[in-house]
Amino acid sequence: MYKKIEETLSRLNVESIAEARKNTLRPLVEFIQGKVDRKETVRINFICTHNSRRSHLSQVWAQALASYFNIGNVSCYSGGTESTALFPMVAETLKQAGFKVFKISETDDNPVYSIKYDENEHPIIGFSKKLDSEFNPKSHFAAVMTCSQADNGCPFIAGAEKRIPITFEDPKAFDNTPQQAEKYQERSMQIATELFYVFSQIKP
Repeated sequence: MYKKIEETLSRLNVESIAEARKNTLRPLVEFIQGKVDRKETVRINFICTHNSRRSHLSQVWAQALASYFNIGNVSCYSGGTESTALFPMVAETLKQAGFKVFKISETDDNPVYSIKYDENEHPIIGFSKKLDSEFNPKSHFAAVMTCSQADNGCPFIAGAEKRIPITFEDPKAFDNTPQQAEKYQERSMQIATELFYVFSQIKP
């Protein structure tokens, strides 16, 4: 793993997570642990309305943290109830945390990014897509709802073994304001901290 990401992770404080929030995270811990115990592939699809901010941050941090805690056979995805584009500030926020991010497709409306957390691991492919995109798994996955709008609007996710609401506040509210970078960083660190807690609970 890149040294800067490890340094970012070393600053996280899981003690800051309230007990009520740990209870919200518990179903995801149980899903992952069950898969690990049965030696099955862990597939997690993080879902948000536009697949542009929170779902991407969750996907990237989850994949990196699975590697950090040496939990094998973990594949993380993201999707939306509609397709838009990965918001550029998300890519910038991940760069600040130590990820190597670059565009591998220059389409203006929905560019495709390579997001690496380790020089020898396969990059995460980041672009906006609907949750049922051919790029995403069709069955045997957990659907983690990262925004209340998607959570309320998608009571049924086809193929999902488990549907887990773990919602985050949208940093979009601060777009084009002086606090934009700070608020995206804040949300990224919250997601990283909570997913660090999740993966730290898994017993190989």
